[in-house]
Amino acid sequence: MNKTFEELNLSSNIIRGLKKQGISSPTTIQFKVIVPALENRDIIGESYTGSGKTLSYLLPLFHKIDSSKREMQALVLAPTHELAIQIAAQVKLLSKNSDMPVTSLAIIGDVNINNQIQKLKKVKPHIIVGSIGRVLDLINKKKITAHTIKTIVIDECDNLLNEKKIAITKSIIKTTMKDRQLLAFSASIKKETLTTLKDLMKDPLIMNCGDKPEVNPNIEHLAFLCDRRDKFDILRKIINAINPKKAIIFVNNNEDIELTTVKLNYHSKDCFAMNSHISKEDRQLAINSFRNGKIKILVSSDLTARGLDVEDVTHIFHLDLPLKLNEYLHRSGRTARGNNSGTSIAIVTEKQVNILTKYEKEFNIKFKAKKVYGGNILDVSN
Repeated sequence: MNKTFEELNLSSNIIRGLKKQGISSPTTIQFKVIVPALENRDIIGESYTGSGKTLSYLLPLFHKIDSSKREMQALVLAPTHELAIQIAAQVKLLSKNSDMPVTSLAIIGDVNINNQIQKLKKVKPHIIVGSIGRVLDLINKKKITAHTIKTIVIDECDNLLNEKKIAITKSIIKTTMKDRQLLAFSASIKKETLTTLKDLMKDPLIMNCGDKPEVNPNIEHLAFLCDRRDKFDILRKIINAINPKKAIIFVNNNEDIELTTVKLNYHSKDCFAMNSHISKEDRQLAINSFRNGKIKILVSSDLTARGLDVEDVTHIFHLDLPLKLNEYLHRSGRTARGNNSGTSIAIVTEKQVNILTKYEKEFNIKFKAKKVYGGNILDVSN
């Protein structure tokens, strides 16, 4: 028997709104989280990228928010501007489709703070979705009324509680009332992050925090072996052979991102370089163009690996392997969103094969050895 949203005590408005979005049944993480979240339990949720974590916390927020009060009631913290904007857009869509007057605002850095203050006064959002630096700044300026916030969500908690960001994230939490609810989610949660969360929370309910993070089972993992100097040629040949609908190519440094993009565009591939040097506006414009299909390929650092939710990304390429083990999970999770399938392709040298073995062991996956020959993708044994 299929699980239904009706079983989760959500309002009929929310369920109708979800149906307008083509969502008729909850994912596993949603089914596990929604009821205890409605009961104001503190929750730590770990589930593979693309499994529906965002709605697992937004749906209870919508159900609990008192829209008759023009005050801030929930705060969602996100590690990147792109993810904050994406979550805020989902809030607006759900509000529209469910005919519920839940207001929201994205609060991010590198944007005129005075304009944001004016928007906060005008909108008086029920839900704020923001980056931690700007949110703390506005709390300290008393423009965000922390004492009315009843729920804080830490999205990508392993990122927001790392050594560089933990002090800011904790400072935000400390400004809120002690009886507020705290929800934390990520595709992978380290032991030290889990310990931190337990210290911050009241008897938290822990979902899917096993010994090993889970990779979306709908992703196929392929490996192409070559010399380092041949990596780009192999990439180009694979792209020609499979003609991906949408793809993200991950490269570790900005110079190589630019070079890879220039070469691909020379070979008539519609692609764009995503790196830390481009402006926030250009980055958002590129993501929007990628969403609507004007751009088919993004060449990126791990900047877009966290939380970017774009439909129909069919292929992920690792021209460079990620510097951290768990980043393979986050990168690969940009494909196979929802119930879709996808392919993650690692282009590696002989010396990097042992790293693939570590991925196989850590994530319980298996790489299929492939080669590109005569315009076709073949098994290495052929």
